[in-house]
Amino acid sequence: MSRSITQSSSFINFYYSFFVVFYIAFSIHANAQEHPNLILTKSGVETIKKQLGTIPIFDTTLNKVKNAIDQEIASGIHVPIPKDMAGGYTHDRHKKNWITLQQAGVLYQLLADDKYAKYVHDVLKEYAKIYPTLPLHPQTRSYARGKIFWQCLNDSNWLVYVSQAYDCIYDYLSKKERDNLEKNLFIPYANFLSEGSPQFFNRIHNHSTWGNVAVGMIGLVMDNQELIDRALYGLKSDNIDPNQKDNDGGFIKTKGQKTGFLANLDEPFSPDGYYTEGPYYQRYAMYPFMIFAEALQNKKPELKIFEYKNGVLIKAVYALLNLTNANGEFFPLNDGQKGMSYYSRELVSAVNIAYHFGGNDPSLLSIAKQQNRIQLDDTGLSVALGIQQKKAKPFIKKSIELRDGSDGTQGSVGILRSKNQQFGLVMKYTAQGLSHGHYDKLSFSYYNKGNEILQDYGLARFVNIEQKNGGGYLKENKTWAKQSIAHNTIIQDEISHFEGKFKIGSTHHSEKYLFDVSNPKLQIVSAKEDNAYPGTNLHRTMLVLEDNDFENPLVIDVMQFKSKTTHQFDLPFYYNGQIIDTNFEYSSPETLTKVGEKNGYQHLWLEGKSILKEERTLQTTWKANQTFYTLSTLAKQNDEFLFTRIGANDPNFNLRRDPSFLIRKPKQEEGVFISVVEAHGSYNYVTEIANNAHSNIKKITKNSTKNKNYVSWSILTKKDKKHTFVLCTTDSNNKTSHTITINGKPFSWVGPYTHNKEN
Repeated sequence: MSRSITQSSSFINFYYSFFVVFYIAFSIHANAQEHPNLILTKSGVETIKKQLGTIPIFDTTLNKVKNAIDQEIASGIHVPIPKDMAGGYTHDRHKKNWITLQQAGVLYQLLADDKYAKYVHDVLKEYAKIYPTLPLHPQTRSYARGKIFWQCLNDSNWLVYVSQAYDCIYDYLSKKERDNLEKNLFIPYANFLSEGSPQFFNRIHNHSTWGNVAVGMIGLVMDNQELIDRALYGLKSDNIDPNQKDNDGGFIKTKGQKTGFLANLDEPFSPDGYYTEGPYYQRYAMYPFMIFAEALQNKKPELKIFEYKNGVLIKAVYALLNLTNANGEFFPLNDGQKGMSYYSRELVSAVNIAYHFGGNDPSLLSIAKQQNRIQLDDTGLSVALGIQQKKAKPFIKKSIELRDGSDGTQGSVGILRSKNQQFGLVMKYTAQGLSHGHYDKLSFSYYNKGNEILQDYGLARFVNIEQKNGGGYLKENKTWAKQSIAHNTIIQDEISHFEGKFKIGSTHHSEKYLFDVSNPKLQIVSAKEDNAYPGTNLHRTMLVLEDNDFENPLVIDVMQFKSKTTHQFDLPFYYNGQIIDTNFEYSSPETLTKVGEKNGYQHLWLEGKSILKEERTLQTTWKANQTFYTLSTLAKQNDEFLFTRIGANDPNFNLRRDPSFLIRKPKQEEGVFISVVEAHGSYNYVTEIANNAHSNIKKITKNSTKNKNYVSWSILTKKDKKHTFVLCTTDSNNKTSHTITINGKPFSWVGPYTHNKEN
């Protein structure tokens, strides 16, 4: 009897243990499959629901989204057969669908109203009906055509957003409904973007980042490890032709190149968070980078994605915020559309995620307050609570150097700013920037009070405006915007840097010489370029001087060149505004002619010209945004000063009619352009009074050093205050002692440069 009871107890204990193990295993699996679990989380949704109605910025954002989505639902379901380029009806409709679906999914979770889940499912069912039989998009312009859109890039955008919607309604759907969507839509969609488009997916480029993330996001929702691995590490084989190029002339893939999401974190980002394609495309890529990182952190925290490459993703957000002017607009380096700013939805998302996962930096809250909307998830709640609790502190944009290259050794972007952040000088001495890069080594742009004074042209494209080449890049992007003459940099013999060839340019980068902002009254950035033209060495040094002799910070530009043979050297300055006065005579032609025949020169009209008969300081004053600006430049005998304007060979008005000054030094082997840009005075349109409309500079002189390792110049004011500068061009060590004679007078100092003021 006792033995029988004992056996019975053992039997019960065995099955009880088995049940416990099974229950734990089942619970772990169930939790792993709990939805939502990407951007929204189950616990996060509950926390948000408890806070609704108590946090103004969150509630305001939610109400705006709800009103917009309710209108969309009322308008019905729109899933047209793809036909149009960017800006056309079908393109814009499918683009609107991806945002609508994502937001409707969020509303279902936060408001627990089934109408939003039903709408998402009804729309996705329509996509599942048409997708299996969709051919490639009828527009054949892209190197990687999509199905819903003209390029795989936009198809990837769609899936990144729609994956979030699917995650939000996953538990609302029956297994049969999920099977239908996955079999007929999501799995073939992910396979098309990856295995079906390897030239798009297996790249180092913002395009492939979107593709990687699209496949990874839907893989996370479906718990499909194969798709997740494909997203993280790329396709194992792709058979990509090593000579294949994209539409911008960039190579698809180099030999031995790693692929996948992690490779796109490793290669394009520098240790400082600068993205080699430039801020415009960094902004565009930050959404997939950050949203996938958030999803991975929520679902696969063991990857520690925000710690990857020493936290480069969080650094990238700060880098982007620093790559803006006083109005928050990104500097248009490389291909970049002017006006794009940190008010974009990508940066709203990035700032929220960086705040939540990057240590709750209160300075990010001040940016979020300016943006005045948040992401409707856990990260947005963190930001909303931080703002409500008055934790925000100002985000101070200081002078900064952002290195380029995966290891930070391929040049940099140097930004010099005034203490009040109203003034900004941006000098570019980077790598090529992949296929979106421009041929503009050692170029610069200058901002004052948030306005472009000396500008970078940016891209030649009307994004999503159908009438202009279907919203795509214009041919003038290659014939003008990428060319060296389109930038404020030096050009030899009217030929672009690296002959305007990507294959050459992509193998070189400029070299930093000096970046010193330790003295806020005299900041300096200096870099060299020895490969833009064979046998020619270029060295540009720019300084920002704040001194009582000048009303505003003074920009000093010293552009040196040295070649083994004789050449023509041009240095343009693209200004915004209207000319007020010059201190020299010039001729203006009755009939406009082109400045040149190719390499961008064919797009410039010649509006005026002066040939110097003697060495002197030329001055041109213009007015922009109620402020006067004067360019003073030292010119030698036979130098030329050209007034030019963009617009030649442009019958479709694809280019802006912007003006420039072009200083030309013909038939020289070596020399230097020394120029000063001075902001002064003001003009009041109400009182019609001009104040301090004249430059305070009398002349610029180049000083004799009798030592080719140094360059020296002086600036003399109209009150006879003399500022003398000396730069050692071969030793940037800040501990080296120097003693030289300048114009018969000894100068001694420590460090690569010195400034001396004589009253």
